[in-house]
Amino acid sequence: MYGFQFIGALYVQQVLGYGELPTGTAFLPAPVAIGVLMLGLSARTIGRFGAYRVLLAGLALITVGMALLGRAPADGSYPTDVLPPLLLLAVGFAAAMPALTGLAMSGAREEDAGLASGLFNTTQVVGGSLGLAVLSVLAASRTEGLLTQGADLVPATAEGYQLAFRVATAIAAAALAPAAALLRPGSAGTGRG
Repeated sequence: MYGFQFIGALYVQQVLGYGELPTGTAFLPAPVAIGVLMLGLSARTIGRFGAYRVLLAGLALITVGMALLGRAPADGSYPTDVLPPLLLLAVGFAAAMPALTGLAMSGAREEDAGLASGLFNTTQVVGGSLGLAVLSVLAASRTEGLLTQGADLVPATAEGYQLAFRVATAIAAAALAPAAALLRPGSAGTGRG
């Protein structure tokens, strides 16, 4: 998710040609949707369906959103190529993060809650930073490779970002497998099951 925000903003600026303020405004629906959903719906959804199912649904939405961004063309448009995946990612994030946080903390004893919370937050930051670094390098390398072959700047840049989003799609899809295999409905912290 961290990589999407950075690379998505670059796509909107460098491929679609938006300035800084329009780019920031274009991404505003995501944090608004995340905030509204986390405040009003996430806890009730987890209470009703269980953290396990909500996490899997959130990861699936994130995977689909990234896959759609992986198809965003050089001649794309914000309303058709960015906004729909942006909203899917927002809903997926609003579902996955509270469920994941609850699952991560569910097995911690009261005296270990601070340590467990610190480890969870550190893992998020390190994973997000590493993911962003990898995706940025992939995008830049792909773009540079195409430019050295004589491709035009905007199509080459778009292809670089497409590659980054496709790799992000694979990472999100890969997260579904261990989540489904290691977490089971009805186990500690997974809700009703």
